Amino acid sequence: MRLGIVIMAAGKGTRLKSKRAKVLHEIGGRPLLEHVIAAAAQVVSPNDILVIVGHQAETVQAAVRDTGVRFVVQEEQRGTGHAIQAAEPGTQEYDELIVLSGDVPLLRPETVLALRDFHLRERAAMTVLTAVPADPFGYGRVLRQSPDAPEVTAIVEQKALEPEQLGVREINSGIYGFQRKALFQHIGQLRANNLHQELYLTDMARILHDAGERVVAIAAAQPEEVLGANTIAEMAKLDRELHMATAQRLMDNGVIIQRPETVVIDARVEVGADTVIEPFAQLLGKTRVGSDCRIRSYAVLENTTLEDQVTILHSCVIEDARIDRGARIGPLAHLRPGCHIGEGAHIGNFVEAKKTHLGKGSKANHLTYLGDAEIGSGVNIGAGTITCNYDGVNKYPTVIGDGVFIGSDSALVAPIVIGEGAYVGAGSVITKDVPADALAVARGKQVIKEGWAKNRRAQREAQKTRG
Repeated sequence: MRLGIVIMAAGKGTRLKSKRAKVLHEIGGRPLLEHVIAAAAQVVSPNDILVIVGHQAETVQAAVRDTGVRFVVQEEQRGTGHAIQAAEPGTQEYDELIVLSGDVPLLRPETVLALRDFHLRERAAMTVLTAVPADPFGYGRVLRQSPDAPEVTAIVEQKALEPEQLGVREINSGIYGFQRKALFQHIGQLRANNLHQELYLTDMARILHDAGERVVAIAAAQPEEVLGANTIAEMAKLDRELHMATAQRLMDNGVIIQRPETVVIDARVEVGADTVIEPFAQLLGKTRVGSDCRIRSYAVLENTTLEDQVTILHSCVIEDARIDRGARIGPLAHLRPGCHIGEGAHIGNFVEAKKTHLGKGSKANHLTYLGDAEIGSGVNIGAGTITCNYDGVNKYPTVIGDGVFIGSDSALVAPIVIGEGAYVGAGSVITKDVPADALAVARGKQVIKEGWAKNRRAQREAQKTRG
């Protein structure tokens, strides 16, 4: 048995009233479609996943291209049935198909596997994944031959329900299993005789049943996982649910999250046991945090790796960085992409760094900019130091050896090398390499004029008297 998964992601999502394609809206730090692909990829290999794109096709493909899935373009969007017709050539190698919607981000792999197993066990031409939500209003209803039977006779949209059908609470999720041969043998019978003049895949339940094929249904264990979002408010609700589920998963594994309802932790984030996350922190993207760390309030970490026992103080912003064991960052520090902060190193308040390696035990504690810098171990960077890495056209590196002391308010004009053990006097503008163990001082000569301030005050008092 060869199984393929088709994900429908061609729609616009007009009810969102957004310029972006619906499947590109993000919850839990990644697009809706990427969540669905991740679930599907735990059932089949990415090469066996076919994503149907249409509206903003190129943008959608670019957003998830690195997942390794294949794409087919539905040039004209004429409904879900038409989307599957467009995908037919890409499914020829499969015996069975699972059809997913690209806008159900809470879908679990376990549910897809349960659908697959039930579909194969029942030897069905079509299997409908259903749900029984608290309020089924607005959803198509699944009509079974009898309440306890798996067989389905039809799927009826809300507006088309007969009075005696209004009590049916089991809804269609828009997720299906199909025997490929039966599907494409009968899909040509779809008709666009509806308000939107579109071909609906839901009609295949009635068509296959009327043709004597077996159509069955299985209910999802958790109704909320198969419900999509049609408005921005509904999207925000899904986002909250996913973030809370992530926080719960981490707490179940020994992470201490203070006020979990206030934090934002994306679905892919991993955190070690006994790490403390304070209120209003944000851990985004593919951030990895070790054990026994502390992340204080209002810190924002994105795609960042923290080893064990790292402290991130209040209001730090850190992106695409690596921070080694025992390091201390902040408060109010900004680490831009490409930074590597060594073991036990300190980055202090109002320090900004970009593409910089700060070595083991080194410190830059105050009001400093470090860009394109390679800094050794045991280095002290004084307050107000700037690596002048940009000449208006190109960026240049600054290399600082082990054990160097950089005095406060120094400007290091790159490209430049400060040798091991060297000292740079405070207030210096260093434009030439400094040898190891040397002292470099580059200041204007100090001039002292005795009594100048006293005389100036006297002049000002005289002016007031005359006035």
